[in-house]
Amino acid sequence: MHRAHRRLAALLAVAALAVPVASADAAPGPLGGVNIPGLGALSSNAATDHVVQTASKMHARVVRVDFPWSLFEPTGPTLDPRALARADRLLEDTSAAGIKVVATVASTPCWASSAPASVLAGCSSGHSDGAGSWPPRDPAAYAAFLSALVQRYGTKITAIEVWNEPDQSNEDYFAGPDKAQNYASVVRAAYPAVKAANPGVLVLAGSLVGSNGAFLHALYTAGIKGFYDGLSVHYYHLTLASLRSIREVQTANGDKKPLWLDEFGWTSCWPQHIEQEQACVTRQVQALNLRNSIREMARAPYLAAAMVYKLQDSRGEDFGAVTSAGAGKPSFRALSEAFDRPLGPFSAVTLRLHNRGGHVVASGTAPVGDFMQLEVFQGTRLRYRALFTQDRFNRFSIPLPSLLGTHGLRVRVFQYWTGLSRATTRRI
Repeated sequence: MHRAHRRLAALLAVAALAVPVASADAAPGPLGGVNIPGLGALSSNAATDHVVQTASKMHARVVRVDFPWSLFEPTGPTLDPRALARADRLLEDTSAAGIKVVATVASTPCWASSAPASVLAGCSSGHSDGAGSWPPRDPAAYAAFLSALVQRYGTKITAIEVWNEPDQSNEDYFAGPDKAQNYASVVRAAYPAVKAANPGVLVLAGSLVGSNGAFLHALYTAGIKGFYDGLSVHYYHLTLASLRSIREVQTANGDKKPLWLDEFGWTSCWPQHIEQEQACVTRQVQALNLRNSIREMARAPYLAAAMVYKLQDSRGEDFGAVTSAGAGKPSFRALSEAFDRPLGPFSAVTLRLHNRGGHVVASGTAPVGDFMQLEVFQGTRLRYRALFTQDRFNRFSIPLPSLLGTHGLRVRVFQYWTGLSRATTRRI
């Protein structure tokens, strides 16, 4: 193995073995929940009631919902009564169901946007259009809106998520230059405003899609530390590995705030290959992945919540636990079970060895979400190591070097998140 690969393997293995395992009497894992349609889509009380009832039947303990700033204050810093009526109904329903709410507040209204004149020219009252993805000219305007929102609803809103994916390269949510500095300015204005209105409402910053820490480092440099109660992240690929990676960046910077995984999931769009930049899987694999992930993440004490994207399928997005027509998919039952018993069992690594044309092939399946390691021993001596990830159906097949021979081998495979305690070993 190349020296760099050996260093990577060692680092990942140490990180995996350092993940604490919850005891039998520990708290029941992070809040398990689901993303529901935003207020802009909940156009009737009946629609709102149905969404909350469905989330409750799923045993969701928290829902994440968009509270677009442009919906509440379309023409100026005055709250729109129609938007308030939608929020009133949603928060009445969730309070009655005992479900917590994370309100994601983005979408700058035309009157407050820092978008260039060419973009603002197409901005119409009540419709943010392209200008909504630009941060406000004055973060104080955003802070004032959050203050009014929290004064009205208090802790019926569990947490405010400040914006959505400011590090997303497509700029659909946070456009313009100097992203880290501008986003930090918004957070620094939002936090004291929310706390002054009601200190019991949490403020979540970040909403990060990148797990390598580059944007988070820039946010630390811009002075964001101390202005949030939790760091929100959105990870769809190698979710467990991404959580571990960003936590290491936090730890290195003395940041002990919990992580909120506000978006993750799989799209059951198979036999298509790609949807929304994500690999398509079958409905059965989607269900298995969600159940396994919730139960594996329940062992991470630094994770406060894990919210699946999303409740219901929509055009071009098959990430839902129910179809666009409202029928339950296998993932609905899987999530109900996982939310109800987050410390329940999850899939083990399976491993088979067989001789193929003079060399051994190791194949099997493993839970989704993290890097895997394969090790080959002759006696007590480690002779070969390989890092790998599975295919979209969680399968792997690795031909071993022929120089190892076909007899007297002990092969061990494990996932970094769970470590050697859940390794599977076979001999040939």
